[in-house]
Amino acid sequence: MTTQVPRTLERPAGTAAASPAERTARRRALLEWVAVHALGLAAALFFVLPFVFVLLTSLMSDSQALSRDLVPDTWQWGNYRKVLDTPGFVTWWRNTLLYAGAGTALTVVSSLPVAYALAKFRFRGRSLSLMLVISMMMLPPQVVVIPMYLFWAKQLDLSGTLWPLIIPMAFGDAFSIFLLRQFLMTIPNEYLDSARVDGCGELRTLLRVVLPMAKPGIAAVALFQFFYAWNDYFGPQIYASENPGAWTLSYGLESFKGAHHTDWNLTMAATVLVMAPVIVVFFFAQKAFVEGVTLTGVKG
Repeated sequence: MTTQVPRTLERPAGTAAASPAERTARRRALLEWVAVHALGLAAALFFVLPFVFVLLTSLMSDSQALSRDLVPDTWQWGNYRKVLDTPGFVTWWRNTLLYAGAGTALTVVSSLPVAYALAKFRFRGRSLSLMLVISMMMLPPQVVVIPMYLFWAKQLDLSGTLWPLIIPMAFGDAFSIFLLRQFLMTIPNEYLDSARVDGCGELRTLLRVVLPMAKPGIAAVALFQFFYAWNDYFGPQIYASENPGAWTLSYGLESFKGAHHTDWNLTMAATVLVMAPVIVVFFFAQKAFVEGVTLTGVKG
């Protein structure tokens, strides 16, 4: 990939020699261009180097992982096979996919109609409802963890499973509702009015008109929820710690680390397997994610 020098630094052929002021301006522009790109490169290395270190360590042998070497002498791809063959690891992977996938789908399906109503409907108590949604965003989950645990574990006898974490997502999420509401505010009302004139009800208008136009916002909400569920450690620790068959990758990785505390190569390999799906998902969906987050702040 080539880097182009700013056009302000180029001088057309056949022109007269630049004056001292022009040379000073070009020199300043060149220094600014070098400084900005140097800072960008430094920031990129700051974020990328930890991942490179984890990846390289995961491909080392047991003895080399404890040394100061940065590059593997021999690439031990079998470390990933050892991790996958660890009892329970595939089960943790399956549980995490269930938790993140089902939770994301339920959150989007339940939050979108609420956000649509708050963004496009005019009804008594609309402002109060929005304030309640915002107040729920400010409520730390640790405040309600004890009564919620007593309800799910004692009343419904669902302790040792992930259902206490998945089922509540079918009733909406405050942050997702607020984010989708902000995005839907950017959709002109004329589109909705045209659909209603053509005979569409509110549900059909939501599905046929609003849903296609809200794809970036929905993608942003889905990614936020997927990343949260995939990396969630607190919830599985509360509800699923007593049943290893219901552990997720984030909670099982702690157990794996305790069992292989001297095998840093295997620990790093397990870490790579936990991080890889999130990195791949974000890599392919980053355009929609950035667009959705950017457009949510256009209207208030």
